[in-house]
Amino acid sequence: MRTVTAVAHRGDPYRVRENTIDSLRSALHQGADAVEVDVRLTRDGVPVLLHDRTLKRLWEQDRPLVSLSSDEVRGLTAGGVPTLADALTVAGEGRLMIDLPGGNDERAVRRIVGVIRECGAEERVYYCAGASTMLAVRAADPAAEIALTWTSLAPPRPALLDAVRPRWLNYRFGLVDRDLVARVHRNGYLLSVWTPDTRRSMRRLLDAGVDSITTNRIDTLCALRKV
Repeated sequence: MRTVTAVAHRGDPYRVRENTIDSLRSALHQGADAVEVDVRLTRDGVPVLLHDRTLKRLWEQDRPLVSLSSDEVRGLTAGGVPTLADALTVAGEGRLMIDLPGGNDERAVRRIVGVIRECGAEERVYYCAGASTMLAVRAADPAAEIALTWTSLAPPRPALLDAVRPRWLNYRFGLVDRDLVARVHRNGYLLSVWTPDTRRSMRRLLDAGVDSITTNRIDTLCALRKV
């Protein structure tokens, strides 16, 4: 079986709390080719790893991230929320797929791209999100590798694809079948999917010919790739 890119969703969240340094390390230890992490800005403009708008779900602190300084986040979570710079250092030569969830405006995108540039990590990073955010990434970094997240079976408009210039089209896994994979490949793009967590779903997608799978069960995916 050909090898697909194995991407660990927020690290290794079934073993270790998501979007943390320990989760990142665990995912890489399990064999991930890349780790998907969510990045947002604190009040003082520091990019940190957090999916939600608040600290409530993971850290039992019902405080919006944008209202907190990086020092306050560190104190409220006992250092559990890493900065993007720290995550890039820990990843070493491993790749990070940077997901930019809602709330990242053009200024935030420029700041995040700037930190990646300051860390010399441009070649180890690629980005995923919807169209408006990916347009902001493209404006901030003309050379960025982009996975355009798409949630409809209707194909992206040619004008949008020309503007974003993605390498990947990134689909929710339930939308994907052989016909969609073939269409994406004919149009010159790679196809990534998120987030199948059962062996049956992963096997179906591998058989369909996808190029990358993002999953919460990175150990399961890496084992399937060896079969």
